[in-house]
Amino acid sequence: MSASYRDPKRWLVLIAVMLAFLPVVIDMTILHVAVPTLTQSLGASNTEVLWIIDIYPLLMAGLLVPMGTLADRIGNRKVLLTGLLIFSIASVFAAFSPSAPMLIAARVLLALGGSMIVPCVLGVIRRAFEDDGERAIALGLWGTIGSAGAAVGPLVGGALLEHFWWGSVFLINAPVMLIVAPACYFFLPRTEATTPGKWAIGQALLLIVGMISLVYAVKAGSGGSHPLAVVLAIAAFGSWMMWLFVRKQLGSDEPMLDLSLFSHPAIVAGIIMALVATGALAGVELTLAQELQYVLGKTPLEAGLFMMPIMVAAAIGGPVAGVLSNTFGLRQVATISLLVGAGSIAYLGGADFHEPGLLVPAALAVVGLTLSIGLTASSIAIMGSVEAEKGGAAGSLEGTGYELGTALGITLFGVFMASVFSQTIQLPPDLSVSLGQQASRSIGDTYLIAKELSEEQGAALIEAGKMAFRAAHVTLLSVAAAVVAVLGIAVFFLLASYRPNENPVH
Repeated sequence: MSASYRDPKRWLVLIAVMLAFLPVVIDMTILHVAVPTLTQSLGASNTEVLWIIDIYPLLMAGLLVPMGTLADRIGNRKVLLTGLLIFSIASVFAAFSPSAPMLIAARVLLALGGSMIVPCVLGVIRRAFEDDGERAIALGLWGTIGSAGAAVGPLVGGALLEHFWWGSVFLINAPVMLIVAPACYFFLPRTEATTPGKWAIGQALLLIVGMISLVYAVKAGSGGSHPLAVVLAIAAFGSWMMWLFVRKQLGSDEPMLDLSLFSHPAIVAGIIMALVATGALAGVELTLAQELQYVLGKTPLEAGLFMMPIMVAAAIGGPVAGVLSNTFGLRQVATISLLVGAGSIAYLGGADFHEPGLLVPAALAVVGLTLSIGLTASSIAIMGSVEAEKGGAAGSLEGTGYELGTALGITLFGVFMASVFSQTIQLPPDLSVSLGQQASRSIGDTYLIAKELSEEQGAALIEAGKMAFRAAHVTLLSVAAAVVAVLGIAVFFLLASYRPNENPVH
């Protein structure tokens, strides 16, 4: 296909795939405000809650590369429609899960469907938009759905929990898919160029097992639920699986993941931006959602409304990034947005949410805008550096950065928060040792234990938990701000040689 060819239906195609992507990205964050309600309803432990939230992006991170490769082999349309069907079924399964383990299993199925959707969306956009300028605008609009969808998740979840049971945050996907699936079926091209080769599912399993083992080792080690020797053994096993995966890719004539893509600095920069920016956004949102409800006593809907500035700003960040990148250059836009975002996160770390005034909403808006621009910049860098036939593979790499960033962000924020919380909380002196140990694991556990105590003891324990959470919040957001600032500096150097009209990587 020549660079001058323009698909006459390309904007309709863009609308269709953006609609397909919307439920997937909302599901990444819709549980954030549902954590307190879900914890109390299912009696879920802190570890189970982290897995309920985390298993979705974590599994997607492992599945995106193989699903992106599969889409390049048999076509984006077939894989995308199959993913939409699986996602719909899994949403109903999740909505009516009677226990935490069943909900975790449903989230696994959701991840399978989502992993088939994400790389296909980016692959379709790459094929439909050959012009560099139009592609930047298209990816900016796609970035709007990604950023705004992730940001609006807490608001949607809060609104549903105001009137329905916790399962409604999943059941809402079913009617959405009734609109999305027909749109994709009719608008997406029936015929498309594919790449020859086998689909090596064994390589995918190595990647998935390796990722899950490493993240599980982090969770188990921080929670103190396993001996150190066991944690180290799990981490060593995960590292070995990842080493075998990389070795397979380097030695295979038909690797699942084309590691040569990493030789391009712009692609490396794009993946790092996707990884860190999504991790920061997910972690900040989850932390704020819990503080607003557990510490300030807001309802899920009130918490969602409080975070509205993030959502509104993130919604316009995608198109703004496309326009600014075409005008001022990707390097400058990406670097400045990340540095400004870091400053805003640092401000939120020390802000008083009891009296937010105008500065806290403004800082929330800046965080949403700048991280949204950073995420769209990562798409422009990656998709502008590959030929159309490798759009699925490149899209899966970018999607892996998003999902792995979300999973690691939730894991690291959760682990760090639990560690600081347990070290900071000043338990009431008359509380038994066993109950004190459980109450100090997380603020959710604090509330669960408080129910078992007398009114006076419970109130004292909850107040101690609130004070500890505030202290952990300050430390956590300060560290997150420093990480995003380092990312901004790194991106400045990695994108030094990037040119929007350079020849794509073959």
